[in-house]
Amino acid sequence: MIVFDLQCREAGCAWGETFEAWFRSSADYEEQSAAGLVQCPVCQSANIGKAPMAPNVPRKAGDAAPLEKLAAMQAELLKDSRWVGDQFTETARAMHSGKVESAPVHGNATLEQAKSLAEDGVPFAPLPLPVTPPTQVN
Repeated sequence: MIVFDLQCREAGCAWGETFEAWFRSSADYEEQSAAGLVQCPVCQSANIGKAPMAPNVPRKAGDAAPLEKLAAMQAELLKDSRWVGDQFTETARAMHSGKVESAPVHGNATLEQAKSLAEDGVPFAPLPLPVTPPTQVN
């Protein structure tokens, strides 16, 4: 089976939206369309055409989407890290200067704060995905 997004092309049709239709094959769609059997669900016009649509490419069994993989990698990186929230810049500076013991932490920093840390040689790395603070996780 194959699904197509179709559109009514009849002037004055109140539909104006795409609709789905299922066919056994592309050839089956072509045959039914040529015979006038594919019709608008509102005005019943056979003046129908395929609407632009993105291909549906199935993933291999057990293959996670790239974003899921990235999220899993980030979660693994953060599992032993402590959330410091808006205190990230101060905590990173304190660790860098030796005022507090170094440990893996993560939190928030503005672009200006991140630039300042980089200029001062404080090591840090941005996370690829946003992190929900522990107090907001349900």
